[in-house]
Amino acid sequence: MDLTGIGVLLIGIALLVLAIFFARVLNNLANVIGGIDKTIEQVPHQMDQLLNETNHLIHNSNDTLADVNEKLGTLTPYFHIVGDLGESTRTLTSSLADVTATAKNKLDAANETTQNKRLGGVYGTMALSYYLWKKRKEFKTDMPPKSKNKLYRAGEIRALELEHMKEEVGTEVK
Repeated sequence: MDLTGIGVLLIGIALLVLAIFFARVLNNLANVIGGIDKTIEQVPHQMDQLLNETNHLIHNSNDTLADVNEKLGTLTPYFHIVGDLGESTRTLTSSLADVTATAKNKLDAANETTQNKRLGGVYGTMALSYYLWKKRKEFKTDMPPKSKNKLYRAGEIRALELEHMKEEVGTEVK
């Protein structure tokens, strides 16, 4: 064999190896395309299921929205009442704030001696109230307990008077 024959033989072997390689690649590509074909065949069924579920979701959302709208329609008067109450409260508190500010301004304008006289009058009133409260408490402890029956109470008072007289005289009084 001459060199030309050997070259042709080598080219033939190379083409055979190349053909085997391409055959394997094309076989793997055919397997991939077959898998894609199976997936694409399932897509219409899956899309039908997806659209069906989406339809149910939209229907349920519409029902929920209608229910929420109905309940909000029921609550709307209460929201108006709360709003009116808030407005009334705001008006009242602003009026109260104005009165407080006016009183504070008048108090700031008064001189210190007038304030001290007023404060002394308050302290004196409190001391007098405390003294009268103490006296009332002492008076209540000296009095016999109140009963519902007037005749019974009168008898108790008479018995106490007799005891006091007995202590003073030292003899028994009948």
